[in-house]
Amino acid sequence: MDIDAFTAVHAAEWDRLKELASRRRLDGAESDELVRLYQSVATHLSTVRSAAPDPTLVTRLSDVLNRARTRIAGTHEPAWREVVRFAVVSLPAAFYRIRWWSHVVTAACLLVAVVAGIYIATDSAALNDMATPSQQEEYVNEAFASYYDPGLGFAAVVWTNNAWIAAQAVGGGITGFFPLMVLWQNAVQIGATGGMMAAHGELDLFLTLIAPHGLLELTCIFVAGAAGLRLFWTLVDPGHRKRSVAMAAEGRALITTAIGLAAALGVSGLVEGFVTGSEMFWWLKIVIGMIVLAAFWTYVYVLGGRAVRAGATGDLAEHEAGATVVTAG
Repeated sequence: MDIDAFTAVHAAEWDRLKELASRRRLDGAESDELVRLYQSVATHLSTVRSAAPDPTLVTRLSDVLNRARTRIAGTHEPAWREVVRFAVVSLPAAFYRIRWWSHVVTAACLLVAVVAGIYIATDSAALNDMATPSQQEEYVNEAFASYYDPGLGFAAVVWTNNAWIAAQAVGGGITGFFPLMVLWQNAVQIGATGGMMAAHGELDLFLTLIAPHGLLELTCIFVAGAAGLRLFWTLVDPGHRKRSVAMAAEGRALITTAIGLAAALGVSGLVEGFVTGSEMFWWLKIVIGMIVLAAFWTYVYVLGGRAVRAGATGDLAEHEAGATVVTAG
């Protein structure tokens, strides 16, 4: 298709649509003309994208259509509708797309934690490298349990710290190295602490205080690391899309993921602040932890699976993200 000839034939329609979309008031005939021209120019844009995807012309037509769409449909959807769509479509879709990455990262981190714990629990030299015998006794018998101080203030501090760690793992994904470092440090630290508690005969105390909030909290950290690694892999292998386009789309989806993880970590923070250090039966604490973890994955698999099958990716809608130029090859 000859772009110059196509532009010469239809430029008057494009300019007229732009003019009508810019007017403050339209009469009945002009409103009808606006709708008719919008439909016509949308067809032109589709033709250009499929036959001769000229970036300049695609941008021009997309801009005109966005203005006309706003004039026809109104300035914006109600805010509550966007919030609902984010919660039931965009967010679960973003989580669902990285579910296998999350499961693999979780399995790898648990393996590292178990190995680190066994090493510390069975090697006295490694145990003493962590702390002196008196420091170990003080930590095992007092500091570990007293850390979990029930209350809103403690929950807020925990949530802020964990949300920051998750955001770093997601945002640092472009390096490929940073998420691995965050995951490694967390897995080794948890495993080593468990190993110290086990060496002093307090493994049961460790598990009953970690499990209520840790099931969801650690899952969120693993998902954050998985999201960061997915971003790096998109850089390595963008698939059929241009690398810049693929990275932009994945980056926007990961912003969605980071927001969702902050919310999930808020839930785990509440559990840590009001359940972990409470006087509840230990088994009830663990049941609560299992319920919130099951609720998270049910949310991901049920709503996320449905959203992805409907075409959602966790990215912005096209009119929000901007038009993507079709490329060959």
